[in-house]
This record gives sequence, C-alpha cells and structure tokens, in this order.
Amino acid sequence: MAERDDSKINVVQIDGLVVMKLVKHCHEVDLANLGIAQGALLGLVTDTRREITHCFPFPSVSDETFSDEDFQLDMMRRLRMVNVDHLHVGWYQSAHFGNFLSPQLLESHFAYQTSIDESVCLIFDTAKTSKGFLSLKAYRLTPMSIQLYKSTDFSADNIKDLKVTHDCLFEEVPIVIKNSHLVNELLLELSEQIPIEAGCQFLDLGTADVLEEQLKYLIVSVDELNQEAMKFNKAQNLAVKQCQDKTRFLQKRQQENTARVARGEDPLPEEDINKLFKPLPPQNRLNSLVLSGQINSTAQQVSQFCSQSLAKWFATEALQQAKMSEANQ
Repeated sequence: MAERDDSKINVVQIDGLVVMKLVKHCHEVDLANLGIAQGALLGLVTDTRREITHCFPFPSVSDETFSDEDFQLDMMRRLRMVNVDHLHVGWYQSAHFGNFLSPQLLESHFAYQTSIDESVCLIFDTAKTSKGFLSLKAYRLTPMSIQLYKSTDFSADNIKDLKVTHDCLFEEVPIVIKNSHLVNELLLELSEQIPIEAGCQFLDLGTADVLEEQLKYLIVSVDELNQEAMKFNKAQNLAVKQCQDKTRFLQKRQQENTARVARGEDPLPEEDINKLFKPLPPQNRLNSLVLSGQINSTAQQVSQFCSQSLAKWFATEALQQAKMSEANQ
C-alpha cells in the first residue's frame, strides 16, 4: 500500500491582483533586458489547495554584501506588521516561449521544496503572453526528482535505478485565478465599454517570427544534447579501454608468475589494480536529462502554437472567401 502524500497539491489559487503584479514585474524586466525576473510568493495553505495572496520581486542587486535571504525575511516581517499573509509558499520566474528548464532552476526549487514542503514554482512566459496567450503555469518537483537530488549522484546508473526520465522532473499543478466580487463587477463594466473592433488583434497572423524563434531554440537544444551524448560516448570508450588494459595487465602478470614459478623463483607480489588504473569518475547525466526535458517542452510549445496558428489561417480563409463572394455579387 502506498504511503499517503501529505504534501500533495491539487490546485493553486491565485488572486487576480497577484497575477497583475507578477505580469508587471516580468514585463518590466523583459523590456529593460535585465535578464530573468524572480520573486517570492506569499499566501495560505488549505488542505490540498495553495492560495497565493501576495507577491514581491527579488531585487536585482549585484553587491556581494547584499543578502537576498535577509531581504526576504525583512520583507515578510514588514508585511506581517500590516496584516498581510506572510507564509512563504513558493517563488516565480519569467521565461521566454517556455524556455525555463535548467539545472539552476531545479536546484533552486529543490531548496525551496525541501525547506518549505508546500512551495510551488510559477513560470510566467512574457514572450507568449505578448502574443495574446496568457501563459502562467505552476510546477513542483516529483518525488523521484527529490530523491535524485538528495542522493547527489547524477550518474546514469543512479538515474536508471530511480526511474527518473526527462518528462517526470516536474509535475504541473492546475491554476485557478480568483477575484473578489467587486473586481468581477468592475471587469464586467469594463468589458461592456470595450469596442467590438478591439478584439481583432486575436486574429493576428504574424506568427512566423514566433515559430522561427522556437525552432532556433529547439535546434540549439538538440545540438547541446548531441554534444552531451558525444561526451558520454567518449567516456564509455575510455572505460572500455581501461577495462581492456586491466585484463591485459592481469594476463601478462599471470604469465610472468607462471614462468617465474617454473624457474623456481618467487612470484611477483600482487599490486592493487585500482592504484595502477584509477577508476574513472561517473559521468554527470543531469544536463542531458534537463536538455531532453527542455526539448520536449519546446516541441510541445511548437505543436500547440502551430495548431492555434492553423486554426487562425482556416478562420481567415473562410472570412476571405465570404468577402470575395460578396464583392463578386
């Protein structure tokens, strides 16, 4: 019988104001070319639901004397003084067309999830959102990934024993955005004031640049994975060569001892084979695992985006034919 997982999260509930703060911070960092935007998430823990009610950005300070941990603790202390939910429930990070998976992100969220069991990682895609698709996803490390990081052994054998694959590094948690009744009423009033022609940008057909960027990144990821595979094959060849050298050495030593015994001489003393042939260190396969997961994510993004783009093309084709038929009449 499987043990009950008390840290299981079925849904992440986010306040609309938190989403607006998060979007504003990520887009400001992206427009200023300051790199990746990151911040902390605060909220409540309710059974299998995590409620995110507040967030604040991490400062982009390069001063070594500045402590990011002290800043977060001081920020949460001040929020507690003004009666704001101060329980740390995770962090968020910006991404570009779903390209977020990296060893650094895995290591960071491992530290979060092992110290704060209910923590989640929100990924906000600035590039995809700017094209008209709100992309906000919540992720958590799977139990297999946590075991892999706790073992600190990223060799191929250990990854195989733990049954860790590129598609089970993270598990996605459904997200629900919740607003108050007053905010819902305001949104309804604003929607009535929006003119009808304001929605025409959803039929924007300029998607070639988006697909081009994603395919470029996919090519780069595949090349990096191929380099990792070449490194692994080279290490395997060195291991095979070392094993053959050991076998030849032992056979030669055995022949020499047999000849010495036949001449009435004492056999040569046994030597530690590991001192003569030092064992090769196991290859770190974490990068290959992460690259495979990123390739899988990018391929899914391309598939999803292309299907939506094709739907736009078919819709506009029907509208164009209807317009031409009216013009002919």
